[in-house]
Amino acid sequence: MQLNSLDWGIIAAFFLVSLGIGVYASRRSGDSTKEFFLSGRNMPWWLLGVSMVATTFSADTPNLVTDIVRKNGVAGNWAWWAFLLTGMLTVFVYARLWRRSGVLTDLEFYELRYSGPAARFLRQFRALYLGVFFNIMIMATVCLAGIKIAGVLLDVDPVTTLLVASVVTVAYSTLGGLRGVILTDFVQFFLAMVGAIWAAIVILGMPEVGGLDGLFTHTNVSDKLDIFPAFDNPEVYVPLFVVPIAVQWWNVWYPGAEPGGGGYIAQRMLAAKNEKHAVGATLLFNLFHYALRPWPWILIALASLIVFPNLSDIAAAFPGVAADKIGDDLAYPAMLSYLPSGLLGLVIASLLAAFMSTISSHLNWGSSYVVHDWYHRFYKPEATEKELVLVGRIATVLLMVFSALLALALTNALQAFNILLQIGAGTGLIFILRWFWWRINAYTEIAGMAFSFFFALFLEFAWAPLGLPELLDHQQLIAGIIFTTIGWLVVTYATRPTDQATLVNFFKKIHPSGPGWEPVRRALPADASVAADDSLTLRIAAVFIGAIAIYCMLFATGFYLYGNLSATLVTAAISFAGFAFLWVMRKRL
Repeated sequence: MQLNSLDWGIIAAFFLVSLGIGVYASRRSGDSTKEFFLSGRNMPWWLLGVSMVATTFSADTPNLVTDIVRKNGVAGNWAWWAFLLTGMLTVFVYARLWRRSGVLTDLEFYELRYSGPAARFLRQFRALYLGVFFNIMIMATVCLAGIKIAGVLLDVDPVTTLLVASVVTVAYSTLGGLRGVILTDFVQFFLAMVGAIWAAIVILGMPEVGGLDGLFTHTNVSDKLDIFPAFDNPEVYVPLFVVPIAVQWWNVWYPGAEPGGGGYIAQRMLAAKNEKHAVGATLLFNLFHYALRPWPWILIALASLIVFPNLSDIAAAFPGVAADKIGDDLAYPAMLSYLPSGLLGLVIASLLAAFMSTISSHLNWGSSYVVHDWYHRFYKPEATEKELVLVGRIATVLLMVFSALLALALTNALQAFNILLQIGAGTGLIFILRWFWWRINAYTEIAGMAFSFFFALFLEFAWAPLGLPELLDHQQLIAGIIFTTIGWLVVTYATRPTDQATLVNFFKKIHPSGPGWEPVRRALPADASVAADDSLTLRIAAVFIGAIAIYCMLFATGFYLYGNLSATLVTAAISFAGFAFLWVMRKRL
């Protein structure tokens, strides 16, 4: 496979456009940290929504989906589809609360919600724990995907791949700040979607695949098409569906799908013009992320089972790829190698777009933690705005360097995905309840982090050597959730609550709903005027109605591809009814 001058021209044009946007945005991004990290809090919902979805469309995402489909079929995607419920909770409950808080980063929230030394420690620790450790882990998985894609499509070694791709990404991220990231995301998302859809169409037309009919009737594929797992075997449906939809979505912290909002999703909400734009942005994000994007990846993953039924087939086709990088996730770039010239350049540019949009967002988000929640808050409070922006740019470069180094040690995206799920097991409920229950305190979150991390390490390194019965991945996840939840509940009741003045100020600023704030509500001064919010029940209903509407849109697309017209019409009608309800109730929501 050779790239011709047209392919290289498309790739070069993409790099130039990305750099040009960074230079354009740099005229304002250096003015202050508010500009560099929140683009002046003046972004519209549609631009922020596309930026969110572009960030989650990383170069490793189609590789991860391919890995899942090849191992567990289409139904295996419930491992991440279940997080739609988390996303809809953010849309209808948390988006307006985050925007109302007025903080610069979601970690600043800790000293707004909690009090004392524990709150300060929590903010400082999580700035480094999330902004550096977790962030580097996420970016390393994206870099790993870039390594595999370049190795298969371009025959380029890992170090060269990371050097070239990282330099451009770091350049426009450091120049343009969040404004540059968001504007570039907008271009990159549509390029990435065009590349993914066009690639799927061409691959389906391969003689070996034989179109949709040939794909779905092939013996390697026919048993992997069910959207839901077979419910006659608990060993299949429990890990693939029951655990994600019943437990995982609300009790596991994962970047981009944090229960209660957080991370770069919170950063985008905080950059919105107002609460209405924050809600609109998160709704658009969830619609695009779950209903629009999955099927092109799924179709290519299914086709790979025909062309490369075994890992040995991939290894034989690409002898230049290191043996430790050969895995089911490599099947996605392997299939792209069959694309014709011209389209190949466009698809490579689209994958670069996916890579750069995710990396740039994580670089800006992570450096915001390092600068605002560690350097400025605890190390050098007297630092000027210009100095803080400079530190942010230095942090951006260092985060990229360490992510690239870690990527060279990883082998597949699913490996890192499962590690992050396990480390975050049991903490998700804290991030939900802290908005609804006054008794949650800083020690609750510290305990949740400590217990989940300790138990993840215990399962990984000590469980088997102690001769204990082997646990499957979903059993480890549930065990971690139970252990961590018991731990943080005990700590919550064993420690002093947040001081009353902090709770009262938080309540007056945020106006949280529900009976969990009744003791604080009674403690308000007699002359305090706090607008009551009696719409929580409606908002919770909207969460599930909105989730059903988006799920049915996802299913309708799948059923249409499968040729099942009756199921297509039914799911499309349910989806339309759900969105019609949300439209009618939009003013109350």
